[in-house]
Amino acid sequence: MVLDRIKAERPDSMCAQRNEDYIALRRRCEAILRCEFEKKGGVLEIESPHYMVVEFSPWLYSWYEESDYLKIPIEEFDLRTVSFTYGDSMPTFSDRCADGKEYRMKLYTYEEILEIIRKYGLPQDWNNDGKFGPERYIEAHVWSNKIIDRYRRK
Repeated sequence: MVLDRIKAERPDSMCAQRNEDYIALRRRCEAILRCEFEKKGGVLEIESPHYMVVEFSPWLYSWYEESDYLKIPIEEFDLRTVSFTYGDSMPTFSDRCADGKEYRMKLYTYEEILEIIRKYGLPQDWNNDGKFGPERYIEAHVWSNKIIDRYRRK
């Protein structure tokens, strides 16, 4: 399993700190994302989304020894295939984050996330260290391979 290999090869990495239930929890979370996006009329061309973030996240960049990032303009995407959570989807849809913030347990379309950004800003600007909660970036879920395949290294 990939998680076992990461734990063996890079035991100090952020990914190696995930518990044994992580994959089951991730699949549960993806099922919620899929269901919520379908309710909003989202177009799901693939079973599991490509996970991306809105703007640069210094915290995510620090996870890996040889990090890099790629910026893809939002205009390139069919926005009917992209959903968002304000913060990582796992804590967003977790019962452990019962702090009453309006963006908990919610999935957003592009227009909806713009309103939340106007209201709260980008989490990496005010909470990169996680001191104020689990939201450190805005997660984007791309439910299509079309644009991603153009940027994939061959």
